Amino acid sequence: MLRLVGSNYYFRRAVPMDLRLWLRRSEVSHSLKTSNKLAARQQAALFYARTGQCFQEIRRMTTEPSAKTLSAADIIHFYEQFVKDLENYHTVCIDELTLRHKPEAAEQTLREAEFLHTVMRFLDVISQHFEHTDDFLRELRQQNAVNHAVTRTRESMLRQEISGLRKMVVEIKGVLPHERRPDPGADEAETLLPRSTASPKKQRIASSQTISAMVQRFILNDASKSADTLKGTRTTVDLFVEAFGDLPVTQITGTTAGDFKDLLLGLPATHGKAKKCLPIRDAVKVAKDQGLKTLSGKTAKNHFSRLSALWAILVQREIVPRNPWMKWSFDTTKETDRRCWTDEELALLTGAQWEHRGISRRTYAGMVNVALYTGLRLGEICNLRCQDIENVQGVACFQIRPHPEEDWSPKSAAGTRLVPIHSRLIKAGILEFLKPGQHFLFPDLAMSTSGVRGASFGQAFSKLKTKLGLPAEITFHSFRHTVSTKLRNQDASFRELWIDRVLGHEASHRSQGTMNYTSSIDVRNLQSVIEALEFPSFTMGIPDA
Repeated sequence: MLRLVGSNYYFRRAVPMDLRLWLRRSEVSHSLKTSNKLAARQQAALFYARTGQCFQEIRRMTTEPSAKTLSAADIIHFYEQFVKDLENYHTVCIDELTLRHKPEAAEQTLREAEFLHTVMRFLDVISQHFEHTDDFLRELRQQNAVNHAVTRTRESMLRQEISGLRKMVVEIKGVLPHERRPDPGADEAETLLPRSTASPKKQRIASSQTISAMVQRFILNDASKSADTLKGTRTTVDLFVEAFGDLPVTQITGTTAGDFKDLLLGLPATHGKAKKCLPIRDAVKVAKDQGLKTLSGKTAKNHFSRLSALWAILVQREIVPRNPWMKWSFDTTKETDRRCWTDEELALLTGAQWEHRGISRRTYAGMVNVALYTGLRLGEICNLRCQDIENVQGVACFQIRPHPEEDWSPKSAAGTRLVPIHSRLIKAGILEFLKPGQHFLFPDLAMSTSGVRGASFGQAFSKLKTKLGLPAEITFHSFRHTVSTKLRNQDASFRELWIDRVLGHEASHRSQGTMNYTSSIDVRNLQSVIEALEFPSFTMGIPDA
């Protein structure tokens, strides 16, 4: 009979009365080591047959005359051996069944693995589309928010202008002679048309329009302006307001512009780059007393160009009569001409020791490798995000594009581009910088107080360069010069336009056909340009994380 004890079935059979004396037990009990009732029944039937044979054999040996009398110990030994043989037989049967089903299990495992591989490939394909969709929706939301804010600002300003115009119309009607007063039903716009001279009220409105209000209205609220233009304009206007106050634009004359030029050219070259800056006039005095290097003519000219762009709008709208920021001359001669890295200098840089508390050697090595094998600008490298690495036509690429949420964009329209990642960079481990949940590719870099990401890296690299005894003509930007020179001196089949596209340069011939062609250059062509870069003397590796 079967008996369930715990989770296993046991076989039980009563020992016949005439054999109990020999076996010294009243029943046979043995664990079948299974919880399956059907399997237990099959094993129990086998045990039942075998125990029956055992009982018959014991009777035969005890009833028939024998030359040797069996003792109880012999019978027990025989029974134990019988049970062991039965267990071995059972084990062999299980092994046989296992081997029989092994091929089926292996085939099932292979089918599951193939299915999982298909699922992974599907997820890889759709994940790119999800990322693109997320980026598009995020940019759309940001653009919508900006447009909404600009629209509200413009609407408010237009309402104010309309209110002011209405008041002017009322005042004009009050001062006109009776015979010149317009018909009460006439349109207000028509009433204003014959009047060519500005009223005192309008003059008072113009005199109250300060430079900060005008730059906010016509430059900073213009959604088409690049982030660099907005940032530079803010810096320029902040300097002007600090020096002369927030003057009405009608009070800013050529004399004011000349005084501003003198102040700019007297400022120390480092003004605005430190965490704390002296007031502008104090900084000019310190620079003069200590003989410090002052602002370059090119920088001063850039400040004037930004103000001139604003005044061009004001003149066009007849808010001011003339542009006092035009036709100023500046000495824009470069003090030091940058040049390319030589092979010996690259070898020297390879063995240099990077020492910076906030920026790891891994980040330093990664940025230098990227600069040398792509020609990216320092600002472009510092602002690379993990999402800017994409697979395009089977080629891993850096996507250089505007970041509206961070108020950053490439230097020019041509700066928005695809740059294939050199196989040397991939082999060095640049893709290992990608981490889940990480925003920037080089997260060590911090934002300066002036809003420039990676400014501390540029300063640390300059110190390292000086420590190595490299000349002033060599800078981080020299990596870009090196790449440009190396590619343009190549005896290769790729075109000049492809090089311009990789480096983000404006094409030398800006015809419509050229613009259409550059926008459709195949990524494989750009990859052939990048892969042409070789620097045998440069062996700087990227340390593991």
